[in-house]
Amino acid sequence: MDGTLLDSEKLWDIGVRELARRHGHEMTQDLRHALIGASGPDALRIMFDGLGIEHTAAAVRAAGEFLERRVTELMTGPIPWRPGAKDALALVRTAGLATALVTNTKRSLTEFGLDTLGRDFFDESVCGDEVANGKPEPDVYLRAAGLLGVDPRNCVAIEDSPTGARAAQAAGCAVIVIPCEIPVPQLPGRVFRDSLVGLTLGDLHDALRVRDAMAASAESGHRR
Repeated sequence: MDGTLLDSEKLWDIGVRELARRHGHEMTQDLRHALIGASGPDALRIMFDGLGIEHTAAAVRAAGEFLERRVTELMTGPIPWRPGAKDALALVRTAGLATALVTNTKRSLTEFGLDTLGRDFFDESVCGDEVANGKPEPDVYLRAAGLLGVDPRNCVAIEDSPTGARAAQAAGCAVIVIPCEIPVPQLPGRVFRDSLVGLTLGDLHDALRVRDAMAASAESGHRR
């Protein structure tokens, strides 16, 4: 959702920078980039470590409450789409493909994103606070595939962050990467695009073929 379909990372940027200032710090660009794609608990842990804030239960709880409240305020207004995202959702819907929104964002905030995106585009949605471990662990993608009743190996994930790409690949999905705020490593099995503009069903099939070719190469290497 954030950074892939909606240009909402900029709203999170406001929230986390204001949170850092509440603790008497300025967020560095490197630390801000380390938060992108992380689940809520992981983001707070990374932020507290990076700023040297003591990990007391009260401080973490207060930080989480502030961030949710502030981002909620920001998300109640219009959230801009990422280029080509709306057409890409319409493409897969028209083709009759089962589709799930898979995000590390918690459910209460995801609902604001769905207000912009439109719930009719998705058969299911899975949020970071609905699984044991958020991205980069595969839990959100495995749960989404299960709810859709499909094998993760028959799924194509579209991601914008290193964390998300790792999660999708760990679940066995093919992955199309469209970097947004930060670079994503060019690892085997990943297909890269500049944007979702012009996405076709052929592109989705190509992503599956690239993933399968990587798996076949790895299996061949193990046999030698």
